Amino acid sequence: MFRSDKRRPLPVLGLIVVIAVASGFACAQVPASPAVNQPVQAAATPKLEPSAEDRGDSLMAHQRYQAAIEVFKQGPKDNAGVWNKMGIAYQMMFNLVDASHAYQMSLKLNPKNPIVLNNLGTVYDALRQYHSAEHLYKKALKIDPNSALILKNLGTDLLSQHKYRKGWETYKAALAVDPTIFDHSARPRVENPASIQDRGAMNFYMAKGCVRAGMVDRAIEYLRAAINEGFTNPKKINADIEFAILHGIPEFERLLAEQKAQ
Repeated sequence: MFRSDKRRPLPVLGLIVVIAVASGFACAQVPASPAVNQPVQAAATPKLEPSAEDRGDSLMAHQRYQAAIEVFKQGPKDNAGVWNKMGIAYQMMFNLVDASHAYQMSLKLNPKNPIVLNNLGTVYDALRQYHSAEHLYKKALKIDPNSALILKNLGTDLLSQHKYRKGWETYKAALAVDPTIFDHSARPRVENPASIQDRGAMNFYMAKGCVRAGMVDRAIEYLRAAINEGFTNPKKINADIEFAILHGIPEFERLLAEQKAQ
C-alpha cells in the first residue's frame, strides 16, 4: 500500500489530503475621525490565492491525476511531499516509470521518509522486483517499526518470493500493531503476486491473518481462493490449528463439503 506523507488516504487509494492554511490578516491604519461624523469603511481582507500544491491536492481528491501532476509541476521543485504526491498520481495511472522517478526525487530531498520508501517499494513489487522492494520496506521499518501497513506490504512481498514462513511472521507482526489491517480494503496495497501458486499462498496466509483479527467471513473467502488456486486442500486446512476456530461455522463446513464432493 502507499500513502501520502500527510498520512491520510486519497479516494480509491484511501488517501485524503488535509491542507492546513495559516490565516493572515492585514492591519490598516484608520485615520483620525474628521470633525464631521462620517461612516468609516472597514478595510477588505485580501483573499489568499491557493498554492500549486493546494490546487493539486484538490484535483487529486477528484481523481484528476494527470491534471494534478501538471499543477504540482508549477510549484517549487524542492518540496519532497509534492514529489511523493506526484508519484502517487502517476502510480494511479499505472505509469510506474514516472512514479518511480517522482518517489526517488522525493527521497533525494528527504531520504528518511518511511512513507515514500514504502511507496517506492510498491512500485518495485508491481514490477516484480521483489528483492528491491523488500530492501525498501525493511529500510522504512527501521525508521517506523510500528507501521502495520509497511509490515503488511513486506509480508506480501516475502510471500511472492516463496518465503512463506517469514511472510506469515511479518503478517503476524502487522496484526500485533493493527488487528484490523487486513480489513482496510480501501487502502492502497501491493497487488497480488502474478503466479497462481503465489496468489494461493498469499490468500492462504491472508486467511490466517483474518482469523487472528476475528474476521471469519473474510478468512473463509481467502481460504476458498487458496483452495481454488491449488495451494491448499481441506485435509491440510483441517489439520491446521490456526483454523480450528472456524469449525462449526456453516459457511466453513459448506466450503469443506464442497471440496470433498469434487
